[in-house]
Amino acid sequence: MARTEWSPRERIVYSAAQLIRIQGVNATGVREIVERADASRGSLQHYFPGGKEQLVREAVDWAGRFAGSAVGRFLADLDPPTPSGLFAAMADQWRSEFRRCGYGRGCPVVAATAETAAVSDGLRRAASAAFHTWQEPVRDALVSMAVPQARADSLAVLMISALEGAIIMARAHQDTGPLDTVVAELTPLLDNAVPPPK
Repeated sequence: MARTEWSPRERIVYSAAQLIRIQGVNATGVREIVERADASRGSLQHYFPGGKEQLVREAVDWAGRFAGSAVGRFLADLDPPTPSGLFAAMADQWRSEFRRCGYGRGCPVVAATAETAAVSDGLRRAASAAFHTWQEPVRDALVSMAVPQARADSLAVLMISALEGAIIMARAHQDTGPLDTVVAELTPLLDNAVPPPK
């Protein structure tokens, strides 16, 4: 469904995620979210009776589902599919974003975790669930490439952790170099996780 066809509720959640990835949770106000979503203030109260915390939880959930759904698209474009190719595609998405839009945007899940994990267990749990929602398709993609299940679980954590760290460093340095570095360093490790053919 195109964004122009989204319901007011979907537009509000998407707008919250986009503002959080730029400004963080604390600097993002509900009025700003509603204006960006082209929705009424009453719709915010109607759809999110739990207020800003409920909206942030749903924005974080949306971000996890978005990242998870991208894994299948990346995998479909790989010929042949390899673990390092998948990781490179994950990094390329961010490299393209930085070149197109600058370094002002990061991951909304990281932004929400950094600001709220110590003060809101509900938001911490939402961030944890979002990371799992992303980790599972990465793990499943690795398994589909013959990486053993137990190793695929740990490599999925490594890939996401390395990527998120590189995103943060790229934003700080205003340079995509950290993305290039993690791809180069993890390529042999990831591909060596596929057992040789018998």
